Amino acid sequence: MSEPAEVLFYHLERTSLERVLPPLLERTLERGWRAVVQSGSAERLEALDLSLWTYSDASFLPHGMARDGNPARQPIYLTTGDETPNEAGIRFLVDGAEMAEFTGFMRIVCIFDGNDPEATGKARSQWQAAKAAGCAVTYWRQSESGRWEKQA
Repeated sequence: MSEPAEVLFYHLERTSLERVLPPLLERTLERGWRAVVQSGSAERLEALDLSLWTYSDASFLPHGMARDGNPARQPIYLTTGDETPNEAGIRFLVDGAEMAEFTGFMRIVCIFDGNDPEATGKARSQWQAAKAAGCAVTYWRQSESGRWEKQA
């Protein structure tokens, strides 16, 4: 059995997921890591797919879903399930997606909408589950200026 992952919680209050996720994915790729983005809904996954192609005029994030073929070759794989066909070291949980086990990854990043009570409740449950699994957990919140600050 592998070691528990480091789990980071990003509390969105001022910025949308579509603005927060691309820079985090860029940093992931810059480090030579692969990622899986797991969404809680197919509709949100479709919106993220489009957003990752168009978020910047100067660049794009290489990614794909099962329908695109060759999932093992995707640097960023988008899914609503728990599969990891690209051997990703980082898993992003968005739009209410949850982990049953916190192993098999270096990091798990849970990004939740702090303006949505249901999303906040799910994030609290995931925090408790990650702690119980022996994970190192951190909580990040945006400051008034938009910078991410570690709160716990």
